[in-house]
Amino acid sequence: MSGYDSKKVERNANLGVAKVMGPKSFLKRQMPYVLAATLVALSPAVALDDIQFNVEGEEALGDELRGASLLLAAEAEGRTDPRDLLATSLAEYERLLNTLYSEGHYGAVINIRVDGVEAAAIPNFNIPDNVRRITVDVRPGQQFHFGRTQITPLVQGTRKIDEIRAGEPAYSTAVGEAVDTAIADWRGAGRAKAEVRDQEITANHATKLLNAQVWIDPGPLVKFGDLVVVRPSYVRTERIRRIAGLPTGTVFSPDELERAADRLRRTGAFASVVLREDETLGAANDMDILLTVADMKPRRFGFGAEISSLQGLGLSGFWMHRNLLGGAERFRFDAAANGITPSLANLDIELAARLDIPAAFGTDNDAYVMGEASMVREPTFTAWTGEVGAGVTRYFSEDLVGEVGLGYSFSRVTDSQGTRNFNLFKVPAMIEWDRRNDPLRASRGFYVRADVEPFYELTNGFGVWGTVDGRVYQGFGEDDRFVLAAHVQAGTVIGPTPAQTQPEFLFHSGGGGTVRGQAYDSLSFPAAGGARIGGQAFVGGQFELRVKATEKIGVVGFFDVGYLGANGFFGGPTAWHSGAGVGLRYDTGLGPIRLDVGYPVTGGARSPNPLRNVQLYVGIGHAF
Repeated sequence: MSGYDSKKVERNANLGVAKVMGPKSFLKRQMPYVLAATLVALSPAVALDDIQFNVEGEEALGDELRGASLLLAAEAEGRTDPRDLLATSLAEYERLLNTLYSEGHYGAVINIRVDGVEAAAIPNFNIPDNVRRITVDVRPGQQFHFGRTQITPLVQGTRKIDEIRAGEPAYSTAVGEAVDTAIADWRGAGRAKAEVRDQEITANHATKLLNAQVWIDPGPLVKFGDLVVVRPSYVRTERIRRIAGLPTGTVFSPDELERAADRLRRTGAFASVVLREDETLGAANDMDILLTVADMKPRRFGFGAEISSLQGLGLSGFWMHRNLLGGAERFRFDAAANGITPSLANLDIELAARLDIPAAFGTDNDAYVMGEASMVREPTFTAWTGEVGAGVTRYFSEDLVGEVGLGYSFSRVTDSQGTRNFNLFKVPAMIEWDRRNDPLRASRGFYVRADVEPFYELTNGFGVWGTVDGRVYQGFGEDDRFVLAAHVQAGTVIGPTPAQTQPEFLFHSGGGGTVRGQAYDSLSFPAAGGARIGGQAFVGGQFELRVKATEKIGVVGFFDVGYLGANGFFGGPTAWHSGAGVGLRYDTGLGPIRLDVGYPVTGGARSPNPLRNVQLYVGIGHAF
């Protein structure tokens, strides 16, 4: 019988599961492709009239086969060279057979006829001058099911793998995945060199059952050896080892290996980090880990811009060095100017510098030193401030980070009470939990950050300032075309009275960061002499529906609300306002360019001219 009958193929007696096969089986699987590459040569192009593709049985399987077809792909690309088409036809047997195996069909018959002649029967030295029609006929036969299956030995307590249970469809990929799972379990138990020792996989065409037995050699219990840096780096070797934190002498763990790589990537000093296990074990079954790194360019700079119809232009920029002292120390200098208008009456200037030292206090414990200086002109006060501090950053996991430090700040403030000086000694602490799928354009997950800052002010005594910032995202529709996003903020200051509180610690509401559609920091309370003062408590919410109109353009509808308490959450005057609007987003790959148009809904002073109440916001990145 002409054609490609899978019942006659040796692979049925030794199922070619790619993930557990040896080199010879791999070569056998690749031979049609090697032959295909050999046959391709220059030849006069002659039009191909038609490729017919016929599959008996269920439509879904036919769609899978057509999607995998090399010949249909060649037709779509307009390839007509006879040698190319014959080579592709020979490779098609293997491609279709593998697809059938992956769907559990091991008794298929495949015929590929080139102008009526079986492709496999055409001699290589007698290639036709032209090809008019190619016909592919596939009879998949019945789907096989698993019969007797066993992977042994398994790690004690390992669950039975349901995908290869007797009676389940015998997908060829299921065996490879089950073996991968078993080996991964052994590696997780410290058996780094676990591998397949032998296998016996047979397809019984009479019973339509696939039987599979795989024997695993777990190998010895392995311990971590040394971390060997293979390629020289500008980061000192002893610092690389300290940052990686490879637990030399402890039982091997793939998770520990991945964590070591993550710690090195986290520094930002390396463009790539590759850890490989040494092929040979030491006398005590210890295994060295070979590290190859590529250094990132040490210097980097960036900038940003925002514009508001009321606040004016805001500009920001930074300069960073990723390896300042040769130990992956990260130094960053930031500068920002906000409230840039023709009069410069509300100009704010902020300067900040910070040095982070990875693994300064052991694995996952970084040190930082920082300094800041600012001139801030808010509607209710003007402040000149300087601050210095130092502390520790702790990485509990890739998602959870904490920080605690000591700091001192000095502020000279002018407000409704005149000009005053504030001297604060403080203990700033922060914890951040980030489970967003993408920080730049999140469509699922959440983000929570809490800051608390106990302080002692030389004149007014002890107090505590704190804030919470929470964000949640839920996408729905195809490719998360629609995203519901919510942003909730809360803050309070406890201890001093509002008059005694440093104005930077009081809260205001209004503008792009709180309530769009309301004037910047417009929500506040009356003070002596007709001035305004912030509140000691704040709660704000921003809610958005984000719709992806095209691949690059998005549309947003939003509603924001803000609440202030003059004397905290439980006493004194309160006030609130809200705003709503629409926005456009243009995705640049580095984050969207944002244009929001907001209008006040409740609260706040309004102009009789509705157009004067419209607020415009332009920036880079989502609002939250």
